[in-house]
Amino acid sequence: MTLTQQIITIALCALGTMATRFLPFLLFSARRPTPRYIRYLGKVLPGAIFGMLVVYCLRSVDLLASSHGLPEAIAIAVVAALHLWKGQMLLSIAGGTICYMLLVQTVF
Repeated sequence: MTLTQQIITIALCALGTMATRFLPFLLFSARRPTPRYIRYLGKVLPGAIFGMLVVYCLRSVDLLASSHGLPEAIAIAVVAALHLWKGQMLLSIAGGTICYMLLVQTVF
């Protein structure tokens, strides 16, 4: 990539990021109520995205391979237990990730 192409790429990425951050505030002002379908999407999309992430993360797990999916199952159990115990999403995600990485690097 030339320097000009790099500058254009960075500028377009910055513009895209700014547009996605500022556009909702421009479209939905505080004076008008938020449309029902936007409120609905705000309720259902987080769960749908997490469901897609789970499917994406587990798509290449081979139950017939040597580990039989045990590190993944243990890490999922750790995530669920941490979330039920503390109720903090970032703690659950970090704990599950650390558990999985330790299992893969040391045990399996």
